Amino acid sequence: MIKIIGLEKKYGEHTVLKDIHMNITKGTIYGIAGKSGVGKSTLLRCINGLETYDKGQIIVDEKDLNTLTPKEMKVLKSNMGMVFQQFVLLNRATVYDNIALPMRSWKKSSTEIDKKVKELVELVGIADKLYEKPPRLSGGQKQRVAIARALSLNPSVLLCDEATSALDPNTAKSIIHLLNE
Repeated sequence: MIKIIGLEKKYGEHTVLKDIHMNITKGTIYGIAGKSGVGKSTLLRCINGLETYDKGQIIVDEKDLNTLTPKEMKVLKSNMGMVFQQFVLLNRATVYDNIALPMRSWKKSSTEIDKKVKELVELVGIADKLYEKPPRLSGGQKQRVAIARALSLNPSVLLCDEATSALDPNTAKSIIHLLNE
């Protein structure tokens, strides 16, 4: 599913990723551990195409990221959900609209969007918050919105960048349980 071969990434003279090799098979859960600043987030951002890299290969679903056209990359990105460390929600939009955003950008029908959003808020346990805006939500509720949004396009890969770091221990456990489901 995801194969990384000799990946290297530099910011100027500073090498962030050096000779990274990974093989992540379908249906498995992997964790990347390390101290702050060692490149965990950068690695995830390279995998999902938000960052370029200087050397090596990243192959996702048998497609080499370096060989994809912008259109092919966009399609591949739609198949990878991403839950960021900071929730990255639109504060002026409702929970419904935050979750619907990726589907709207792919021009899904309003009927399909409505059905999927309502299904996802049930799945993540925030159906009662559908028309609230992020500033009125707790950290755990915001993270549940972010997870629902990441799942909205039915991705085959879900990347999480410290999805529980800003949460209290009990909420973190419930988010981990939700991600495992």
